[in-house]
Amino acid sequence: MTYQLLRPFLFGFDAESAHGLSLTALRALPISGRKKPLVALTSEFAGLRFPSPVGLAPGYDKNAEIFAKASALGFGFAEIGTVTPRPQSGNPRPRLFRLVEDRAVINRMGFNNEGMEAAAGRIAAVSRERRYAPLGINIGANKDSEDRIADYVVAMQRLAPLADYVTVNISSPNTPGLRALQDKAALDDLLLRVREVSPAGPPLFLKVAPDLEPADIDDIAAVVIERGINALIVSNTTITRPPLKSRHAGEAGGLSGAPLKALAQQRLIDFRKATAGRVPLIGVGGIASADDAYVRIRAGASLVQIYSALVYEGPFLARRINKGLAQLLQRDGFDNITQAIGVDVD
Repeated sequence: MTYQLLRPFLFGFDAESAHGLSLTALRALPISGRKKPLVALTSEFAGLRFPSPVGLAPGYDKNAEIFAKASALGFGFAEIGTVTPRPQSGNPRPRLFRLVEDRAVINRMGFNNEGMEAAAGRIAAVSRERRYAPLGINIGANKDSEDRIADYVVAMQRLAPLADYVTVNISSPNTPGLRALQDKAALDDLLLRVREVSPAGPPLFLKVAPDLEPADIDDIAAVVIERGINALIVSNTTITRPPLKSRHAGEAGGLSGAPLKALAQQRLIDFRKATAGRVPLIGVGGIASADDAYVRIRAGASLVQIYSALVYEGPFLARRINKGLAQLLQRDGFDNITQAIGVDVD
């Protein structure tokens, strides 16, 4: 209710300025500690214990400023980034747009971040005992890099010791040519080299785009299985444009929020089938309620992540989703969230 009162004030600012204000507020507010987990929502995934299946997606906390407060907001894990080896300013502003009528966001941020050393310093300053929930670090390549795979290797080498898991992000549409790393040969080389840096390191996840052809899905699934990747995150923003109402509908960049929901859901099902359930999945895209999260879990997601919905629903959305998920599990006779994974597609 408080956020609904504050939202008109925040929406008076452009989207990126409002995002900065929200980070400033969270840094200042005395939000700390952990929420007592609901037993029905706890699970183990890739050797990590998650107090809730609802995570904070990367993009919100790009520079590791508020990740330690995620648990108190109701999140079962947080993923920072995308972090590149060197700082970069990203694309020119304006580059972030609210599509209010569509409950959506378009961004063409371009991996703007302060670089891996700044992120590493902030993460190291927070003891693991104060994290309360797993921390993922999402890594990417600098826009002007001559060897993008080498950028992932460098970032992995620097950040893996600080992470509970590392996500290789090759799915952003806002770094020209980055999605070419989803091609089978390039992806195989990338994952081989990144894992060689830290063979006994944290679990390695791969984040993919929703804009894939069936052959792409099969190729990615084969490489992920071959290289022993611990999870697939499905999916990033889309460059497609379903019918939209907002005046910002024509802006270039990746579309997220409610219009992405059906596409992201279908890609999750596609990867569940392509991997025959051998690779755990994390569902992302258009999740704004417990019902949305539950549908994604029943389609094969072990965990879910949210970001764009926070713009419209406020910082405590994860708490409400957790409460709703527990009620849905009870309604359907499940004692634990893991029992519902994939029941609608397997």
